[in-house]
Amino acid sequence: MISDALQLSIVIPAFKEATKIERDVLEAAQFLRAGGFRGEIIVVDDGSPDDTAQRAAALMADVPNLRVLRYERNRGKGHALRCGIAHTRGRYVLFADSGMCVPYEVARVGLTMLELDMCDIAHGSRRMRGSVVKAQPLFRRLGSRVFAFIIHTLMGIPSYISDTQCGFKLYRRDVAQALYGATFTDGFMFDIEVILRALKDNRRILEFPVLWSNDADSRMSPRRDSVRFLQDLAHMRLVLAGRREAMSALEPAIEFPAPAIADVPNAS
Repeated sequence: MISDALQLSIVIPAFKEATKIERDVLEAAQFLRAGGFRGEIIVVDDGSPDDTAQRAAALMADVPNLRVLRYERNRGKGHALRCGIAHTRGRYVLFADSGMCVPYEVARVGLTMLELDMCDIAHGSRRMRGSVVKAQPLFRRLGSRVFAFIIHTLMGIPSYISDTQCGFKLYRRDVAQALYGATFTDGFMFDIEVILRALKDNRRILEFPVLWSNDADSRMSPRRDSVRFLQDLAHMRLVLAGRREAMSALEPAIEFPAPAIADVPNAS
């Protein structure tokens, strides 16, 4: 434990998650409280047309370590994470997808790996021995195999990184901010860019098994988005090889103000 600083920043990117975000925040808060962690929860609303940000911000009186960021234009999950990680203050950073696909308690494994200096980045992996994967549709399993072939064969991701897309990853904060601060990929392929940059910088990546349940209400659709994914990967190769310029400025984000003491229920 760290007595004079935040230990863990939990970043939750969210787009049209009004029905899930309250549970996400409360489960994250319970994890920090039960583990005795000094930490913060950062929800980044990626320009949702619904009231995702407002529902999260309504919990700030009961979850004082909660911060809510929002910008107007939907940019993608990678952009939301870049924004959120830029605002983190903890020694370690966890990014977790909305929808509780992986219980927060599993993060203890990754945190221990970081604290023991076993790695700079700890990836949750659904493909490791010991992982439990529940209710994944057949088309997603097939799509994952095709995608794995592409990223290992064409993108150069080493085979010891078995699961690039699991939405449950932990970093040392300095590493996370350096890597995400350099990225340009706004959409779902941001994981690949972050990994490639980490490998180029000789960052140590280790995986750990997770308990993972499929979220049928995912914002990512392989059928709908596959062409965009391939375009993003091709663009990524050109930019990282120095043959194309990267352009992706951060959207100006607003942070919902913390409630005044007088607004907090039962405040004295």
